[in-house]
Amino acid sequence: MREISKMIGHKSLFNDFIYLDQIQKFPNKILLNGPKGIGKKLFVNHFLNYLYLKDDNEFYNLKNYEYNLSNNISKLISSNSHPNVLRIYKKNDKKIIDIDQIREMIQFTNQTSFNNDRRFIIIENVNLLGINSANALLKSIEEPNSKIYFILINNSEFKTLETLKSRCLEFKLNLLNSEIIEIVNYHFDNDIHKDINLDFVNNYNSPSFLISLVNFFESNDLSIKDNSIEDLLSYIIKNKLYISNNFIKEYLNLFIELFFYKNINNSKKISFKIKKYFYLKLSFVKKYNLDFETFFLEFNDKLLSE
Repeated sequence: MREISKMIGHKSLFNDFIYLDQIQKFPNKILLNGPKGIGKKLFVNHFLNYLYLKDDNEFYNLKNYEYNLSNNISKLISSNSHPNVLRIYKKNDKKIIDIDQIREMIQFTNQTSFNNDRRFIIIENVNLLGINSANALLKSIEEPNSKIYFILINNSEFKTLETLKSRCLEFKLNLLNSEIIEIVNYHFDNDIHKDINLDFVNNYNSPSFLISLVNFFESNDLSIKDNSIEDLLSYIIKNKLYISNNFIKEYLNLFIELFFYKNINNSKKISFKIKKYFYLKLSFVKKYNLDFETFFLEFNDKLLSE
């Protein structure tokens, strides 16, 4: 296991954050927007480590944009135990960020700061705020208590409530393709990106997705190089992984999209009309909790079978 957390990409924005902090003009309401899986939470973790390690006379390596994971401050931040940091995210047994979590946040803002230092409230996936939660958050954001800073994180495929967005300074994050390759290779400590089947590699796939994909292939003793998107979908359907595997469930839409991206107009039986039909059907299956097995039996019969 690595002892160092290194940030690859986002360095220009990170330097902007440091500059704003140095001139004491760091905004107290920030919205970080960017595609899913490109490291928005990692970016926040690095900035928090920069701030609190500095305040604790410890060391954040600004030359390499990295910090030591074994440091006590870093451990507190990564385990969500730092007294001046509150993270809010959707709980596994909930569909939204509920009002009780925002009430806990309000209590946090009214508490005394540890060491009289700044306090940060990090809200992940703000699109998952319920109506009551969003309204309660708005009241706190409009006039935050002294030394309280809000960082809202949003995946750019979802819209942010305009009332929240208008009250925050928005920063957009993205990655170059070369940075995605570097992140994947750094994670596995080898040049594995070149072995990933080209069916899964394009400018829209995040490093988080590719890392999870490699882990999935390795854990199932499948070749990441030799298996195509058709092979993967056949394997998913045969083993009903659309029911049992969290990674597959999370990226099911993307796998279907990759299949059509590769095959549309390259096959007589696959057209934009067919694509629209299956997209709509999958949407209905998810929305109304219908039978996935029936959907995939039809998908397999019409599109994957020879």
